[in-house]
Amino acid sequence: MYLPSVRLDNQVAIVTGAGKGIGRALAIGLAEAGANVALLARTLDDLTSVATEIEKLGRIAYPIQVDMTKRVEIEQAVQTIVEQTGKIDILVNNAGTNIRRTALEVTDEEWEKIIDTNLKSAYIMSQVVAHQMKEQLGGKIINISSVDGHLAALSGVAYGASKAALIHMTKIHAVEWALYGIRVNAIGPYFFNTPLTEKVLADPVVLEEIIARTPMRRIGELEDLVGPTVFLASDMSNYITGQILFVDGGMTIYGN
Repeated sequence: MYLPSVRLDNQVAIVTGAGKGIGRALAIGLAEAGANVALLARTLDDLTSVATEIEKLGRIAYPIQVDMTKRVEIEQAVQTIVEQTGKIDILVNNAGTNIRRTALEVTDEEWEKIIDTNLKSAYIMSQVVAHQMKEQLGGKIINISSVDGHLAALSGVAYGASKAALIHMTKIHAVEWALYGIRVNAIGPYFFNTPLTEKVLADPVVLEEIIARTPMRRIGELEDLVGPTVFLASDMSNYITGQILFVDGGMTIYGN
């Protein structure tokens, strides 16, 4: 038998920023593949809605309200998950935000908010969860980065810096934790239809420019990210670590 399973039955996944957009889609997609999913975000009402969708699939959801920039809250959430499930098989670091400012405009407060949400949260979450995965001798960590972490965008220096750092952190964690059976990879989306991008994509001129730079000539749909995430979470990727999978319709073929 050569084909490993893509199923995630009886596995426990954590998705941060799970209340909306990409996080919501990935949480439901992991549940569709068989996982029980802990849902972490600031807004409990959003998590409750996602939990309902997961439970309709016959899976267990664990919605937990967490400020992803606070170590104490993260540690408490992870402890709760382990107490209830006994393990953590998959972590998806998806929590993120963006404030579209040029390098001359961005304020210290905006910089700190973006770096804390996009990078610090993933750093703390990965460290805390990796201790549990080390005890288990295995696990999968998937960081949601961005094409902007690989190529220079026209604006958004704080966002681009946070996502570039997330890519490099992925590689360092992959090296450090490989001996514990922990695989660490990242996904780099381009533009997708999410609440974070809806205002940008509502501008027909900007939309036309984005599509013109995308060989597949369309914006990404959330379903396009679920397959790569399930692949990296499953046994099909057991010999893959430290890699960045760009889900971008071919945009990075061209570069800037």
